[in-house]
Amino acid sequence: MKTFKSIFFIFLISVSIISCSSDDGTDGVNGIDGAPGAQGPAGTANVIYSGWINAPAGTPETIDGTSGLSTSFAVPQLTADIMAKGTILVYMSFGSGVNVYTLPYTSTAGGYANTITAIASLNTIKIFRFKHAADGTTVGLPSTLTYRYILIPGGAAAATAKTAKLDYAKMSYEEVCAHFNIQP
Repeated sequence: MKTFKSIFFIFLISVSIISCSSDDGTDGVNGIDGAPGAQGPAGTANVIYSGWINAPAGTPETIDGTSGLSTSFAVPQLTADIMAKGTILVYMSFGSGVNVYTLPYTSTAGGYANTITAIASLNTIKIFRFKHAADGTTVGLPSTLTYRYILIPGGAAAATAKTAKLDYAKMSYEEVCAHFNIQP
């Protein structure tokens, strides 16, 4: 019991020393508030995005043993640094930028399950469409499809949950556009 009283007494002394301070110091001068509604325009930081691109019609290609059709377009801003540290988002539309789909996109066009995916490489994005069947046939990759890419350079790694990096790949096209102030 004597030990408990000693520990309790030390605890009380510690709390009283910590909670009391001799001087709070002087407060700084308050800044001037900006005019209501005078917020500057939202920016896109270093985000790079394209307009809607019509790529050439697909040509036959085999990638990792999978037959399909591919096409590609030049992306000069797609650097090794963005590929290593950033985020590359590619979207597809059936022409007009309406009904936008995030790649990879899987459908049953032509009566068979098939996927359109984007493959990024230095300065290029390749679009590849393959059928989910091992019969060697393909589903068309027409030039009427349009594509748009958004490149988000990487920054410093997040240190805490409060500053955690957003997973842009899980956001809808509209959410990404709104977040970076991109005109859809």
